[in-house]
Amino acid sequence: MSDWEALGLIALAGLLGAILGFEREIKEKAAGIRTHLLVSTAAAAIVVIGRILNEQAVADGHVGGDPTRALHAVVTGIGFIGAGAIMLRSSDREPRGLTTAASLFFAATVGIAVAAEELVIGIGMTALALIALAGLPLLMRTIMRGVGPR
Repeated sequence: MSDWEALGLIALAGLLGAILGFEREIKEKAAGIRTHLLVSTAAAAIVVIGRILNEQAVADGHVGGDPTRALHAVVTGIGFIGAGAIMLRSSDREPRGLTTAASLFFAATVGIAVAAEELVIGIGMTALALIALAGLPLLMRTIMRGVGPR
């Protein structure tokens, strides 16, 4: 993989993450465009760099390592960030930020998919996330209006 191909994959992952973050930004959530862009870009960069290092090791005659090890680093890191996004409201002991934490984890996964050159999966995941984040609440409000007291 050339440096330009790697940079293109990382940039695409960042763009898809920013799209996810835009929905969160509209809803005035703490983690918006910048956070989602950074998470998806970092996840993609970790995977791309892992792939490049593995390719270099094989080219140098070394037995190839496990390229999926980079994925473990992403999952561990995003778990830490996600935990920080979840807060407990003291007034009613209800957790807040679960959807934001999930969308950050999702953005990392989109970055991984793009870095693995699974572009259809990455773009499809972004579309599914937008349906879940923006479309489902609208659908649920519509359904609940029809079922509620009259």
